[in-house]
Amino acid sequence: MKVFYLLKQGLLVLLVFSALIVKAQTGSISGKVLDETGLPLPGASVVVKGTTRSTSTDGEGNFKIAGLPNGSVTLSASFIGYQTLDKAVSLNGNTTLNFQLVPDAQKLNEVVVIGYGTAEKKNLTGSITTVSSKDFQKGTITTPEQLIQGKVAGVNIISGGGAPGAGGQIRIRGGASLNASNDPLIVVDGVPFSGNSIGNAPSPLSLINPNDIETFTVLKDANATAIYGSRASNGVILITTKKGASGAPVINFSTNNSIATVAKKVDVFSADEVRAYVNANGTAAQRALLGTANTDWQDEIYQNAFSTDNTLSIAGSFKGVPYRVSAGYLDQDGVLITAKLKRATGGLTLSPRLFKDHLKIDLSLKGTLSNSQYPDEAAIQNAIQFDPTQPVYADNKFGGYFEWISGTGAAGVPNPNAPRNPVALIRQQNNVGNAERSFGNARFDYSFHFLPELHANLNLGYDISKGYGSKSIPVYAAQRASTNGYYERRLNNGSDKFSEFYLNYAKTVESIKSRFDVTAGYGYYDNSTTDFYFNTYRGTGEILTTPVFPNAVERQKLLSYYGRFVYTLADKYILSGTMRADASSRFSEQNRWGYFPSAGFTWRIIGENFLKDSKVVSDLKLRLSYGETGNKDGSTIGNYNYISRYYANTNQGQYQVGNSFYNYYSPAGYDPDMKWETTTTYNAGLDYGFLKGRLYGSLDVYYKKTKDLLSTINIPVGTNFSNLLTTNVGNMEVKGAEASLNFVAIQQDEVTWEFGVNAAYNKRKITNLTLNPDPGSKVGAGDITGGTGNTLKWNAVNQIPSAFFVYKQVYNANGVPLEGIYEDLNGDGVINTNDQYFYKSPDPNFTFGFNTSFTYKKWTATTVLRASIGNYVYDNISSNFGIRNNILSTQGILNNAGVDLYNTNFSGSSGTQYLSDYFIKNASFLKMDNVGLSYNVGKLSKNSNTSMRISANVQNVFIVSDYKGLDPELSSGIDFNLYPRPRTYTLGLNVGF
Repeated sequence: MKVFYLLKQGLLVLLVFSALIVKAQTGSISGKVLDETGLPLPGASVVVKGTTRSTSTDGEGNFKIAGLPNGSVTLSASFIGYQTLDKAVSLNGNTTLNFQLVPDAQKLNEVVVIGYGTAEKKNLTGSITTVSSKDFQKGTITTPEQLIQGKVAGVNIISGGGAPGAGGQIRIRGGASLNASNDPLIVVDGVPFSGNSIGNAPSPLSLINPNDIETFTVLKDANATAIYGSRASNGVILITTKKGASGAPVINFSTNNSIATVAKKVDVFSADEVRAYVNANGTAAQRALLGTANTDWQDEIYQNAFSTDNTLSIAGSFKGVPYRVSAGYLDQDGVLITAKLKRATGGLTLSPRLFKDHLKIDLSLKGTLSNSQYPDEAAIQNAIQFDPTQPVYADNKFGGYFEWISGTGAAGVPNPNAPRNPVALIRQQNNVGNAERSFGNARFDYSFHFLPELHANLNLGYDISKGYGSKSIPVYAAQRASTNGYYERRLNNGSDKFSEFYLNYAKTVESIKSRFDVTAGYGYYDNSTTDFYFNTYRGTGEILTTPVFPNAVERQKLLSYYGRFVYTLADKYILSGTMRADASSRFSEQNRWGYFPSAGFTWRIIGENFLKDSKVVSDLKLRLSYGETGNKDGSTIGNYNYISRYYANTNQGQYQVGNSFYNYYSPAGYDPDMKWETTTTYNAGLDYGFLKGRLYGSLDVYYKKTKDLLSTINIPVGTNFSNLLTTNVGNMEVKGAEASLNFVAIQQDEVTWEFGVNAAYNKRKITNLTLNPDPGSKVGAGDITGGTGNTLKWNAVNQIPSAFFVYKQVYNANGVPLEGIYEDLNGDGVINTNDQYFYKSPDPNFTFGFNTSFTYKKWTATTVLRASIGNYVYDNISSNFGIRNNILSTQGILNNAGVDLYNTNFSGSSGTQYLSDYFIKNASFLKMDNVGLSYNVGKLSKNSNTSMRISANVQNVFIVSDYKGLDPELSSGIDFNLYPRPRTYTLGLNVGF
């Protein structure tokens, strides 16, 4: 696309041009900004007081401001979480000035980003947490959400697996919906992300360079999020990227190079164990099928994976305009053979200030090009199941890979009941995906000359993407023998355009000790996606399928009006209120508008006379809030479910008229009365600080209730055009509590030790699922692999969403489960579905996070741990593969088995084992996400401005859990065919000059 070509060329020119403008000037001040231990603070702000001149430090804490007039100058250095420090110097030529900042995480005047503006931390009435770059997770980070994993109470992030660029599931205070989206709204530098998937990319967030990010701000309660209205039921994450600053150009280069290994494999029989088991229990025909190889199929499909992640940035100012240019390149192999992600990113920010700072302009442009190689992940389950006594390769017509064959000689075909060779599944498939993305915005903040307290803000932005790819399988591959190979092509486009305008008036009236802050605004958002459909082909070139339509266009629009009022009295009592009105094209005119209010109150107890001069208590603040937010997102909701529409049947169901075949169209069910899901949240919080801010944290309790849940339900035949209808039905409630504590335990000249702990409790419960309340109603929420009609997870009244619905297993005197024998829970003498019961769920009761940093001189050691208590997993690998009939197949093949067969000796002949509660396992865990060690080399020589930092990190260090499967951390709660999360060893180098 032309925009991506221009982006690449423009970034290249700017990188070269910026490097050429470095020149010596008289009257300059240079130096370093360090923390209390002497380590550099990258990204710290240095301002010449009384002027608009400013800059930010590079990766080694260095700064330089040139072109200053000789004489007395005062510089101010600041960094998030540290006390601001001012220093005066008499300038005469070139001067060196260093700053050493003192931690003050309870810095009450710190400005934090909120929806449509900023606010001082001390005046917040909502539950808001900010994580800066200094506290991010370290190591090989490919998607932004990994940076804050385990760092924020109530935010649970579970990676989707170990594939390169795989996105994580983000949940803030649990999900508030059943069928609509439970993902938070993500806003990057004022650009809201729609959440639409980008075809041929691992995940939407994988197309953002984490190295460009400065801070995350997480808005959790409704008072903080309601200003975003219908998009904020699941919380909001505001991402701020790095910007330029006034001063001489600062160049920074960082590289992280890593090797990843499979941390754990599924425990299955070895080749010798298979031979022993078949010889002891199999028939003569089965014994004759045994091979002589000793193949570990998991070893065959996994590899040591190498990756390199590099970022170059230049920040400074040109003719008084601050800028930052960055370019990044990631080349990451996956631990599954052939898997690869290549990603090139570019970023540009410009921050001109005009009319004596009355007009502030922030221009931001980001672009990404990615190329992915996707191996067939079905090979993972096949590697568990495939007979290890057989070799990888064989002399046959299927590309030289061993396959189970029906028939002999040239007439032999792949056995349809056999798994395919795992290595062949990967090596004989070429599945490539490419993605292009560009997003950016222009923000204008004008302070009126005649009334400087009044600001007009305009934000214009876009987010466009293109995904394209193809998959091909050769004619001779057994996996596609029935179609003589396969070829498909994919293409989709996405577009988001938006405009926002708001006025803000903030005024302090000292005579009445009051401050008024009023905001009113408007927003327009236009989102569309286009999926293109193409013929599929056999490997021989003949058309296999033809699409009914060439493309499908989905489009939705949102119109918004919003306002906020904040009143502060005596710097101690803060009252806030917001209102947002949203109109969505997803609903009919009579239900299009949703109204979402909120209110909050804060009492800064620390400001009272009895605490104001306390030498022990440094902060104490009570927060109370109420708010409503809406939800209309999610793939199951659809853009047109409120209107009458038709859908075309497939080509396999055409009508013949004469010699011609025609597709027919059927009416779809619709509900013209569909309306918003609405979530009401109550929150009470306490922020505290002791010992001059060395010990600080917060406590929160909350209650959320969602009504008018959007869900697809079964309806009586004949009442609509379909037996399925998407409508508003049901309610759900969420209760929870959160706590965080941070402590600077040691703070000395050469030694510092600080740590943070966070904990969260969350419990969800469905309170209604039908139009007319029915306490016994339930709806299927998830099936398992194996058997027929085995719906395991259900949504039911008075239960946690997606709870497991199973039979209660009976055991013999030795504790061995008896196959197909379950307790008669209702006592009617018959074992049937009436004896199933709800038992556990994937939701954890408690989550914990712990991080610590210990610094001695130039050395720093860090670690991050997470824990989850009360989450359960269904072991679908054991229920499907850990049975006798799997290893002793009657289909003319042999398979492998999971080692749980030793514990159960289940035959699996009737398939009754699948819904046994025996396979529901406690998956509580303690995981060390990261351990790292870094050394700050500092300046390479006395006369050099070049500085260096070296680091080493290990990710996914260990897991402690009673669960014996591959990994206890599963968002779905079903363990089957999981791409293993690798253990990664990383060496990093950061150079600033």
